Amino acid sequence: MNYIEHLRQDKKLAAFMNGTVHEHIMPHSNIPLQLIRSIMSQQLNTKVAQVIYNRFLEIYHNKTPKPQQIIDTPFEVLRATGLSNAKVGYIKNIASFCLENEITDKKLHAMNNEAIIALFTQIKGVGKWTVEMLLMFALGREDVFSLDDYGVRSAMMHIYQIKKTDKRNLDKKLLSISDKWSPYRTYGCLYCWHWKNNAPVVRKKTTPSKKKSSSA
Repeated sequence: MNYIEHLRQDKKLAAFMNGTVHEHIMPHSNIPLQLIRSIMSQQLNTKVAQVIYNRFLEIYHNKTPKPQQIIDTPFEVLRATGLSNAKVGYIKNIASFCLENEITDKKLHAMNNEAIIALFTQIKGVGKWTVEMLLMFALGREDVFSLDDYGVRSAMMHIYQIKKTDKRNLDKKLLSISDKWSPYRTYGCLYCWHWKNNAPVVRKKTTPSKKKSSSA
């Protein structure tokens, strides 16, 4: 059974899938660099993030750098790409951490999701959400659910008509629903993001103002 057939068993989600088919997610190489790129792009639109990443690669003659090269790159050189002081610090933290802990793609692919989250969230500047995105889009993990993602939460509350209650009960409901998506929870999140990005804009009806009659 593929992910589409599996997710369609959830009738409420199926009603919002609308025949949309997502490409199968695939693992990428050089996972530490993918994490660095993710940190670079945070809070930036896609176009700006790509420009900064291209400038970053130009430092290394458009070849993917190794952690030691990033560590050796002067702070001001990285800053000149358009990165903030904080992001340059985070990038150097990641490079140092990956070098010290001998992080390799092979090592990461042998680890489960929880272990990878526990590993990378030790790094200053790297949060759980960032690692969840890394699991999905760099490591190609098909069964990741990002509970705290705003888009996923918003879409699920609409799709399943969940009223906003206290956070503890809401989280339990969302996790319970996501359990039905397993082992394809990543694709469930993709459908939530797709719906969120394509949801119709609901505009409130406005009552036309009455024109004042002009006296002769």
